[in-house]
Amino acid sequence: MSDKPMVDISRGGIVESSHQVVAAVANVHGEVLAAWGNADLVTFLRSSTKPFQGMPLVESGAAVHFGLSEQELAIACASHAGTDEHIEVTNSILRKIGLSEADLRCGTHTPYDTRTSKKLIMAGEKPSPIRHNCSGKHAGMLVMARYLDTPTKTYLEPDHPVQQQILHNFAEMVSMATDDIIVGIDGCSAPNFAVPIRNAATAYARLMDPGQFSTERADSCRAIVSAMTAYPEMVSGEGRFDTLLMQVTSAQLLSKGGAEGFRGIGIPPNSLRPGSPALGVALKVLDGDLGDRAGSVATIAVLEALGVLPAEERQHLKQFDSRPILNQSGLRVGEIRSPQTARDDFNLTNE
Repeated sequence: MSDKPMVDISRGGIVESSHQVVAAVANVHGEVLAAWGNADLVTFLRSSTKPFQGMPLVESGAAVHFGLSEQELAIACASHAGTDEHIEVTNSILRKIGLSEADLRCGTHTPYDTRTSKKLIMAGEKPSPIRHNCSGKHAGMLVMARYLDTPTKTYLEPDHPVQQQILHNFAEMVSMATDDIIVGIDGCSAPNFAVPIRNAATAYARLMDPGQFSTERADSCRAIVSAMTAYPEMVSGEGRFDTLLMQVTSAQLLSKGGAEGFRGIGIPPNSLRPGSPALGVALKVLDGDLGDRAGSVATIAVLEALGVLPAEERQHLKQFDSRPILNQSGLRVGEIRSPQTARDDFNLTNE
């Protein structure tokens, strides 16, 4: 285990800045097999909660009742880029339940996709809720509200039946009592949860191997994993880290990032070697990783050390990996890199 800063930015041969990262690898039993820093750190998962927020859609029967496709399930777990394709799928969900963009309570922001954002500016269009990165999640919550025959205007209230089902589902996944989970409000106004890093990692392991749960819970885990890995372009967007990682890895990893430097990774059974267990990785950049420059570097380092990201697959992620820093004239002036301690700290060859 290492407590040293994990991602360094160098210039002129010295470290100019560092991002300290806490990370944990856990199995379905909650055992931490490897860690960087304090695995008991309590922090919000932010959008890394979305796979678990989407599970009740399946477990309740709402997804089948309204005929949601895998693509629609994927965007219900997404932090999408706001492209036309993303809003088409989200609108499809809303049409199936007789609602519209006007029923979304997620707020607005400029689409993450640069081309889409420029197109809207040129057309004189303002950002709208349907292009919010969380609109798919909110559409999924509205599906639940419709299915439960509960009010749609208050679907974000923490005591709403939709949010209570999500909370109780999440509590089982992280092996905690609901009263022990810290509830806050996310940027999109939905309730969000803070738990120890180790519990978040455990939840991601269980997502990939839900055999300990009821048939209904296990089926919901498998449905969410299948949807997200079958439609990674829905989960984030073409060229973005989560999407690209799921597209290029033969191990069929599941990746879901969140704000303030959080990321959850699910590693299926048999990924390290035949017979190896499912694992979950939870990772938090302590300074919040404004600019998203450290989280992907740290994630790649951990996955490479675990042996689930071969060199040929890692090459496809080079724009997110340890790399040179170029100035405005194209001169190499420094480097962003992850220290080599990852190879020792996350080597699980004997596990």
